[in-house]
Amino acid sequence: MTKAEREKRRRMRQLIHGIIYVLAVIGAVTVIVLMVSALKSLINTKRVVTEAPEITEELLTPNEYSRPQIALEEVNGIVIHYTANPGTTAENNRSYFEGLATSGETYASSHFIVGIDGEVIQCVPLTEIAYASNERNSDTISIECCHEDESGKFSDDTYATLVHLTAYLMGQYDLEIDDVIRHYDVTGKDCPKYFVEHEDAWTQFKEDVETYIRKNGEKVSK
Repeated sequence: MTKAEREKRRRMRQLIHGIIYVLAVIGAVTVIVLMVSALKSLINTKRVVTEAPEITEELLTPNEYSRPQIALEEVNGIVIHYTANPGTTAENNRSYFEGLATSGETYASSHFIVGIDGEVIQCVPLTEIAYASNERNSDTISIECCHEDESGKFSDDTYATLVHLTAYLMGQYDLEIDDVIRHYDVTGKDCPKYFVEHEDAWTQFKEDVETYIRKNGEKVSK
């Protein structure tokens, strides 16, 4: 083999090595780009419950005591309440709110009432405040829950619907589980009683909401 042929082969090997190196770099860069893209996609998506529970809309008559028609300009939380009227229905409590328009005995209402059988009545539009959560009326949605006895513990049907409704509203307003609070967390009031007296039950409720979202939510971009 002549010196010229050896030099030609050497240059060919260098060229091949160079091509292999460039291809390796391109491959590595491509893998990194794909991994970054996948990571961004993962970070920028979340599971959201898009289907609401069955809701019966029975909006209160506009009045200064229970439906003042003040705009709810932002939603930063969901507040859970109990009715403190053992054995009453969602319709009973809705009627009480409606009656305040004429009795004027107090200021009270809620966006939703969940009944003992799991039924849901909407009393106030989600574009308006409800008189339920004191200084948090201006930026929260309120859910009142009926209960069978003085313990304030919710029936299985009430609980299941409350989990579903809370999960749904979290998705609608891009809220996290820490944005779900008790009336107690706003004012120190013993409401909802069972969740105040049993911190473990409150913790379990929030875990159940998160589990519901993981199992029933759809992936959407943030």
